[in-house]
Amino acid sequence: MTAIMDQDLIDFVYAEARMLDEQRFEDWLALFTEDGYYWMPLAHGQTDPVLEGSLMYEDKLLLRVRIERLAGQRTYSQQPISRSHHLLQQPTVEAGHAWHNPEQGQYAVRAAFHYVETRMDQQTLYAGWATFELLVVDGGLRIRQKRVDLVNCDAALRSIQLFM
Repeated sequence: MTAIMDQDLIDFVYAEARMLDEQRFEDWLALFTEDGYYWMPLAHGQTDPVLEGSLMYEDKLLLRVRIERLAGQRTYSQQPISRSHHLLQQPTVEAGHAWHNPEQGQYAVRAAFHYVETRMDQQTLYAGWATFELLVVDGGLRIRQKRVDLVNCDAALRSIQLFM
């Protein structure tokens, strides 16, 4: 098994955010395992994405559908397109996380963020934490789950067009 260093995990998180900001959505989707999920809980401390409501809980198929919608010529809500910017605090390796088990190629990484999504003259700021459950697959890191906890997850939010 390839040795994964803390810096590799940190670099992965920064690269993932950059892909999103550069709208390299196909490359971003390729970072997910086939059974990977993108989860945005609706409540602080939420532990179950299936039996409790979520802002988003999307598997790879739903992520693909969203990406295809963003690229569609008839997606009028994206003419002109939305843009994003991630500002990340340095990610930390979460050795105490239940998923974190380097001997099995499982890692947990967390990064606090400020995220701006903009379209035309509308700009929206979100703040929160992203927790990545990463898995070593064929010598490279892949996302098994990306959990995005917004500070104001229980507020009435505008439509989120892109990925945080």
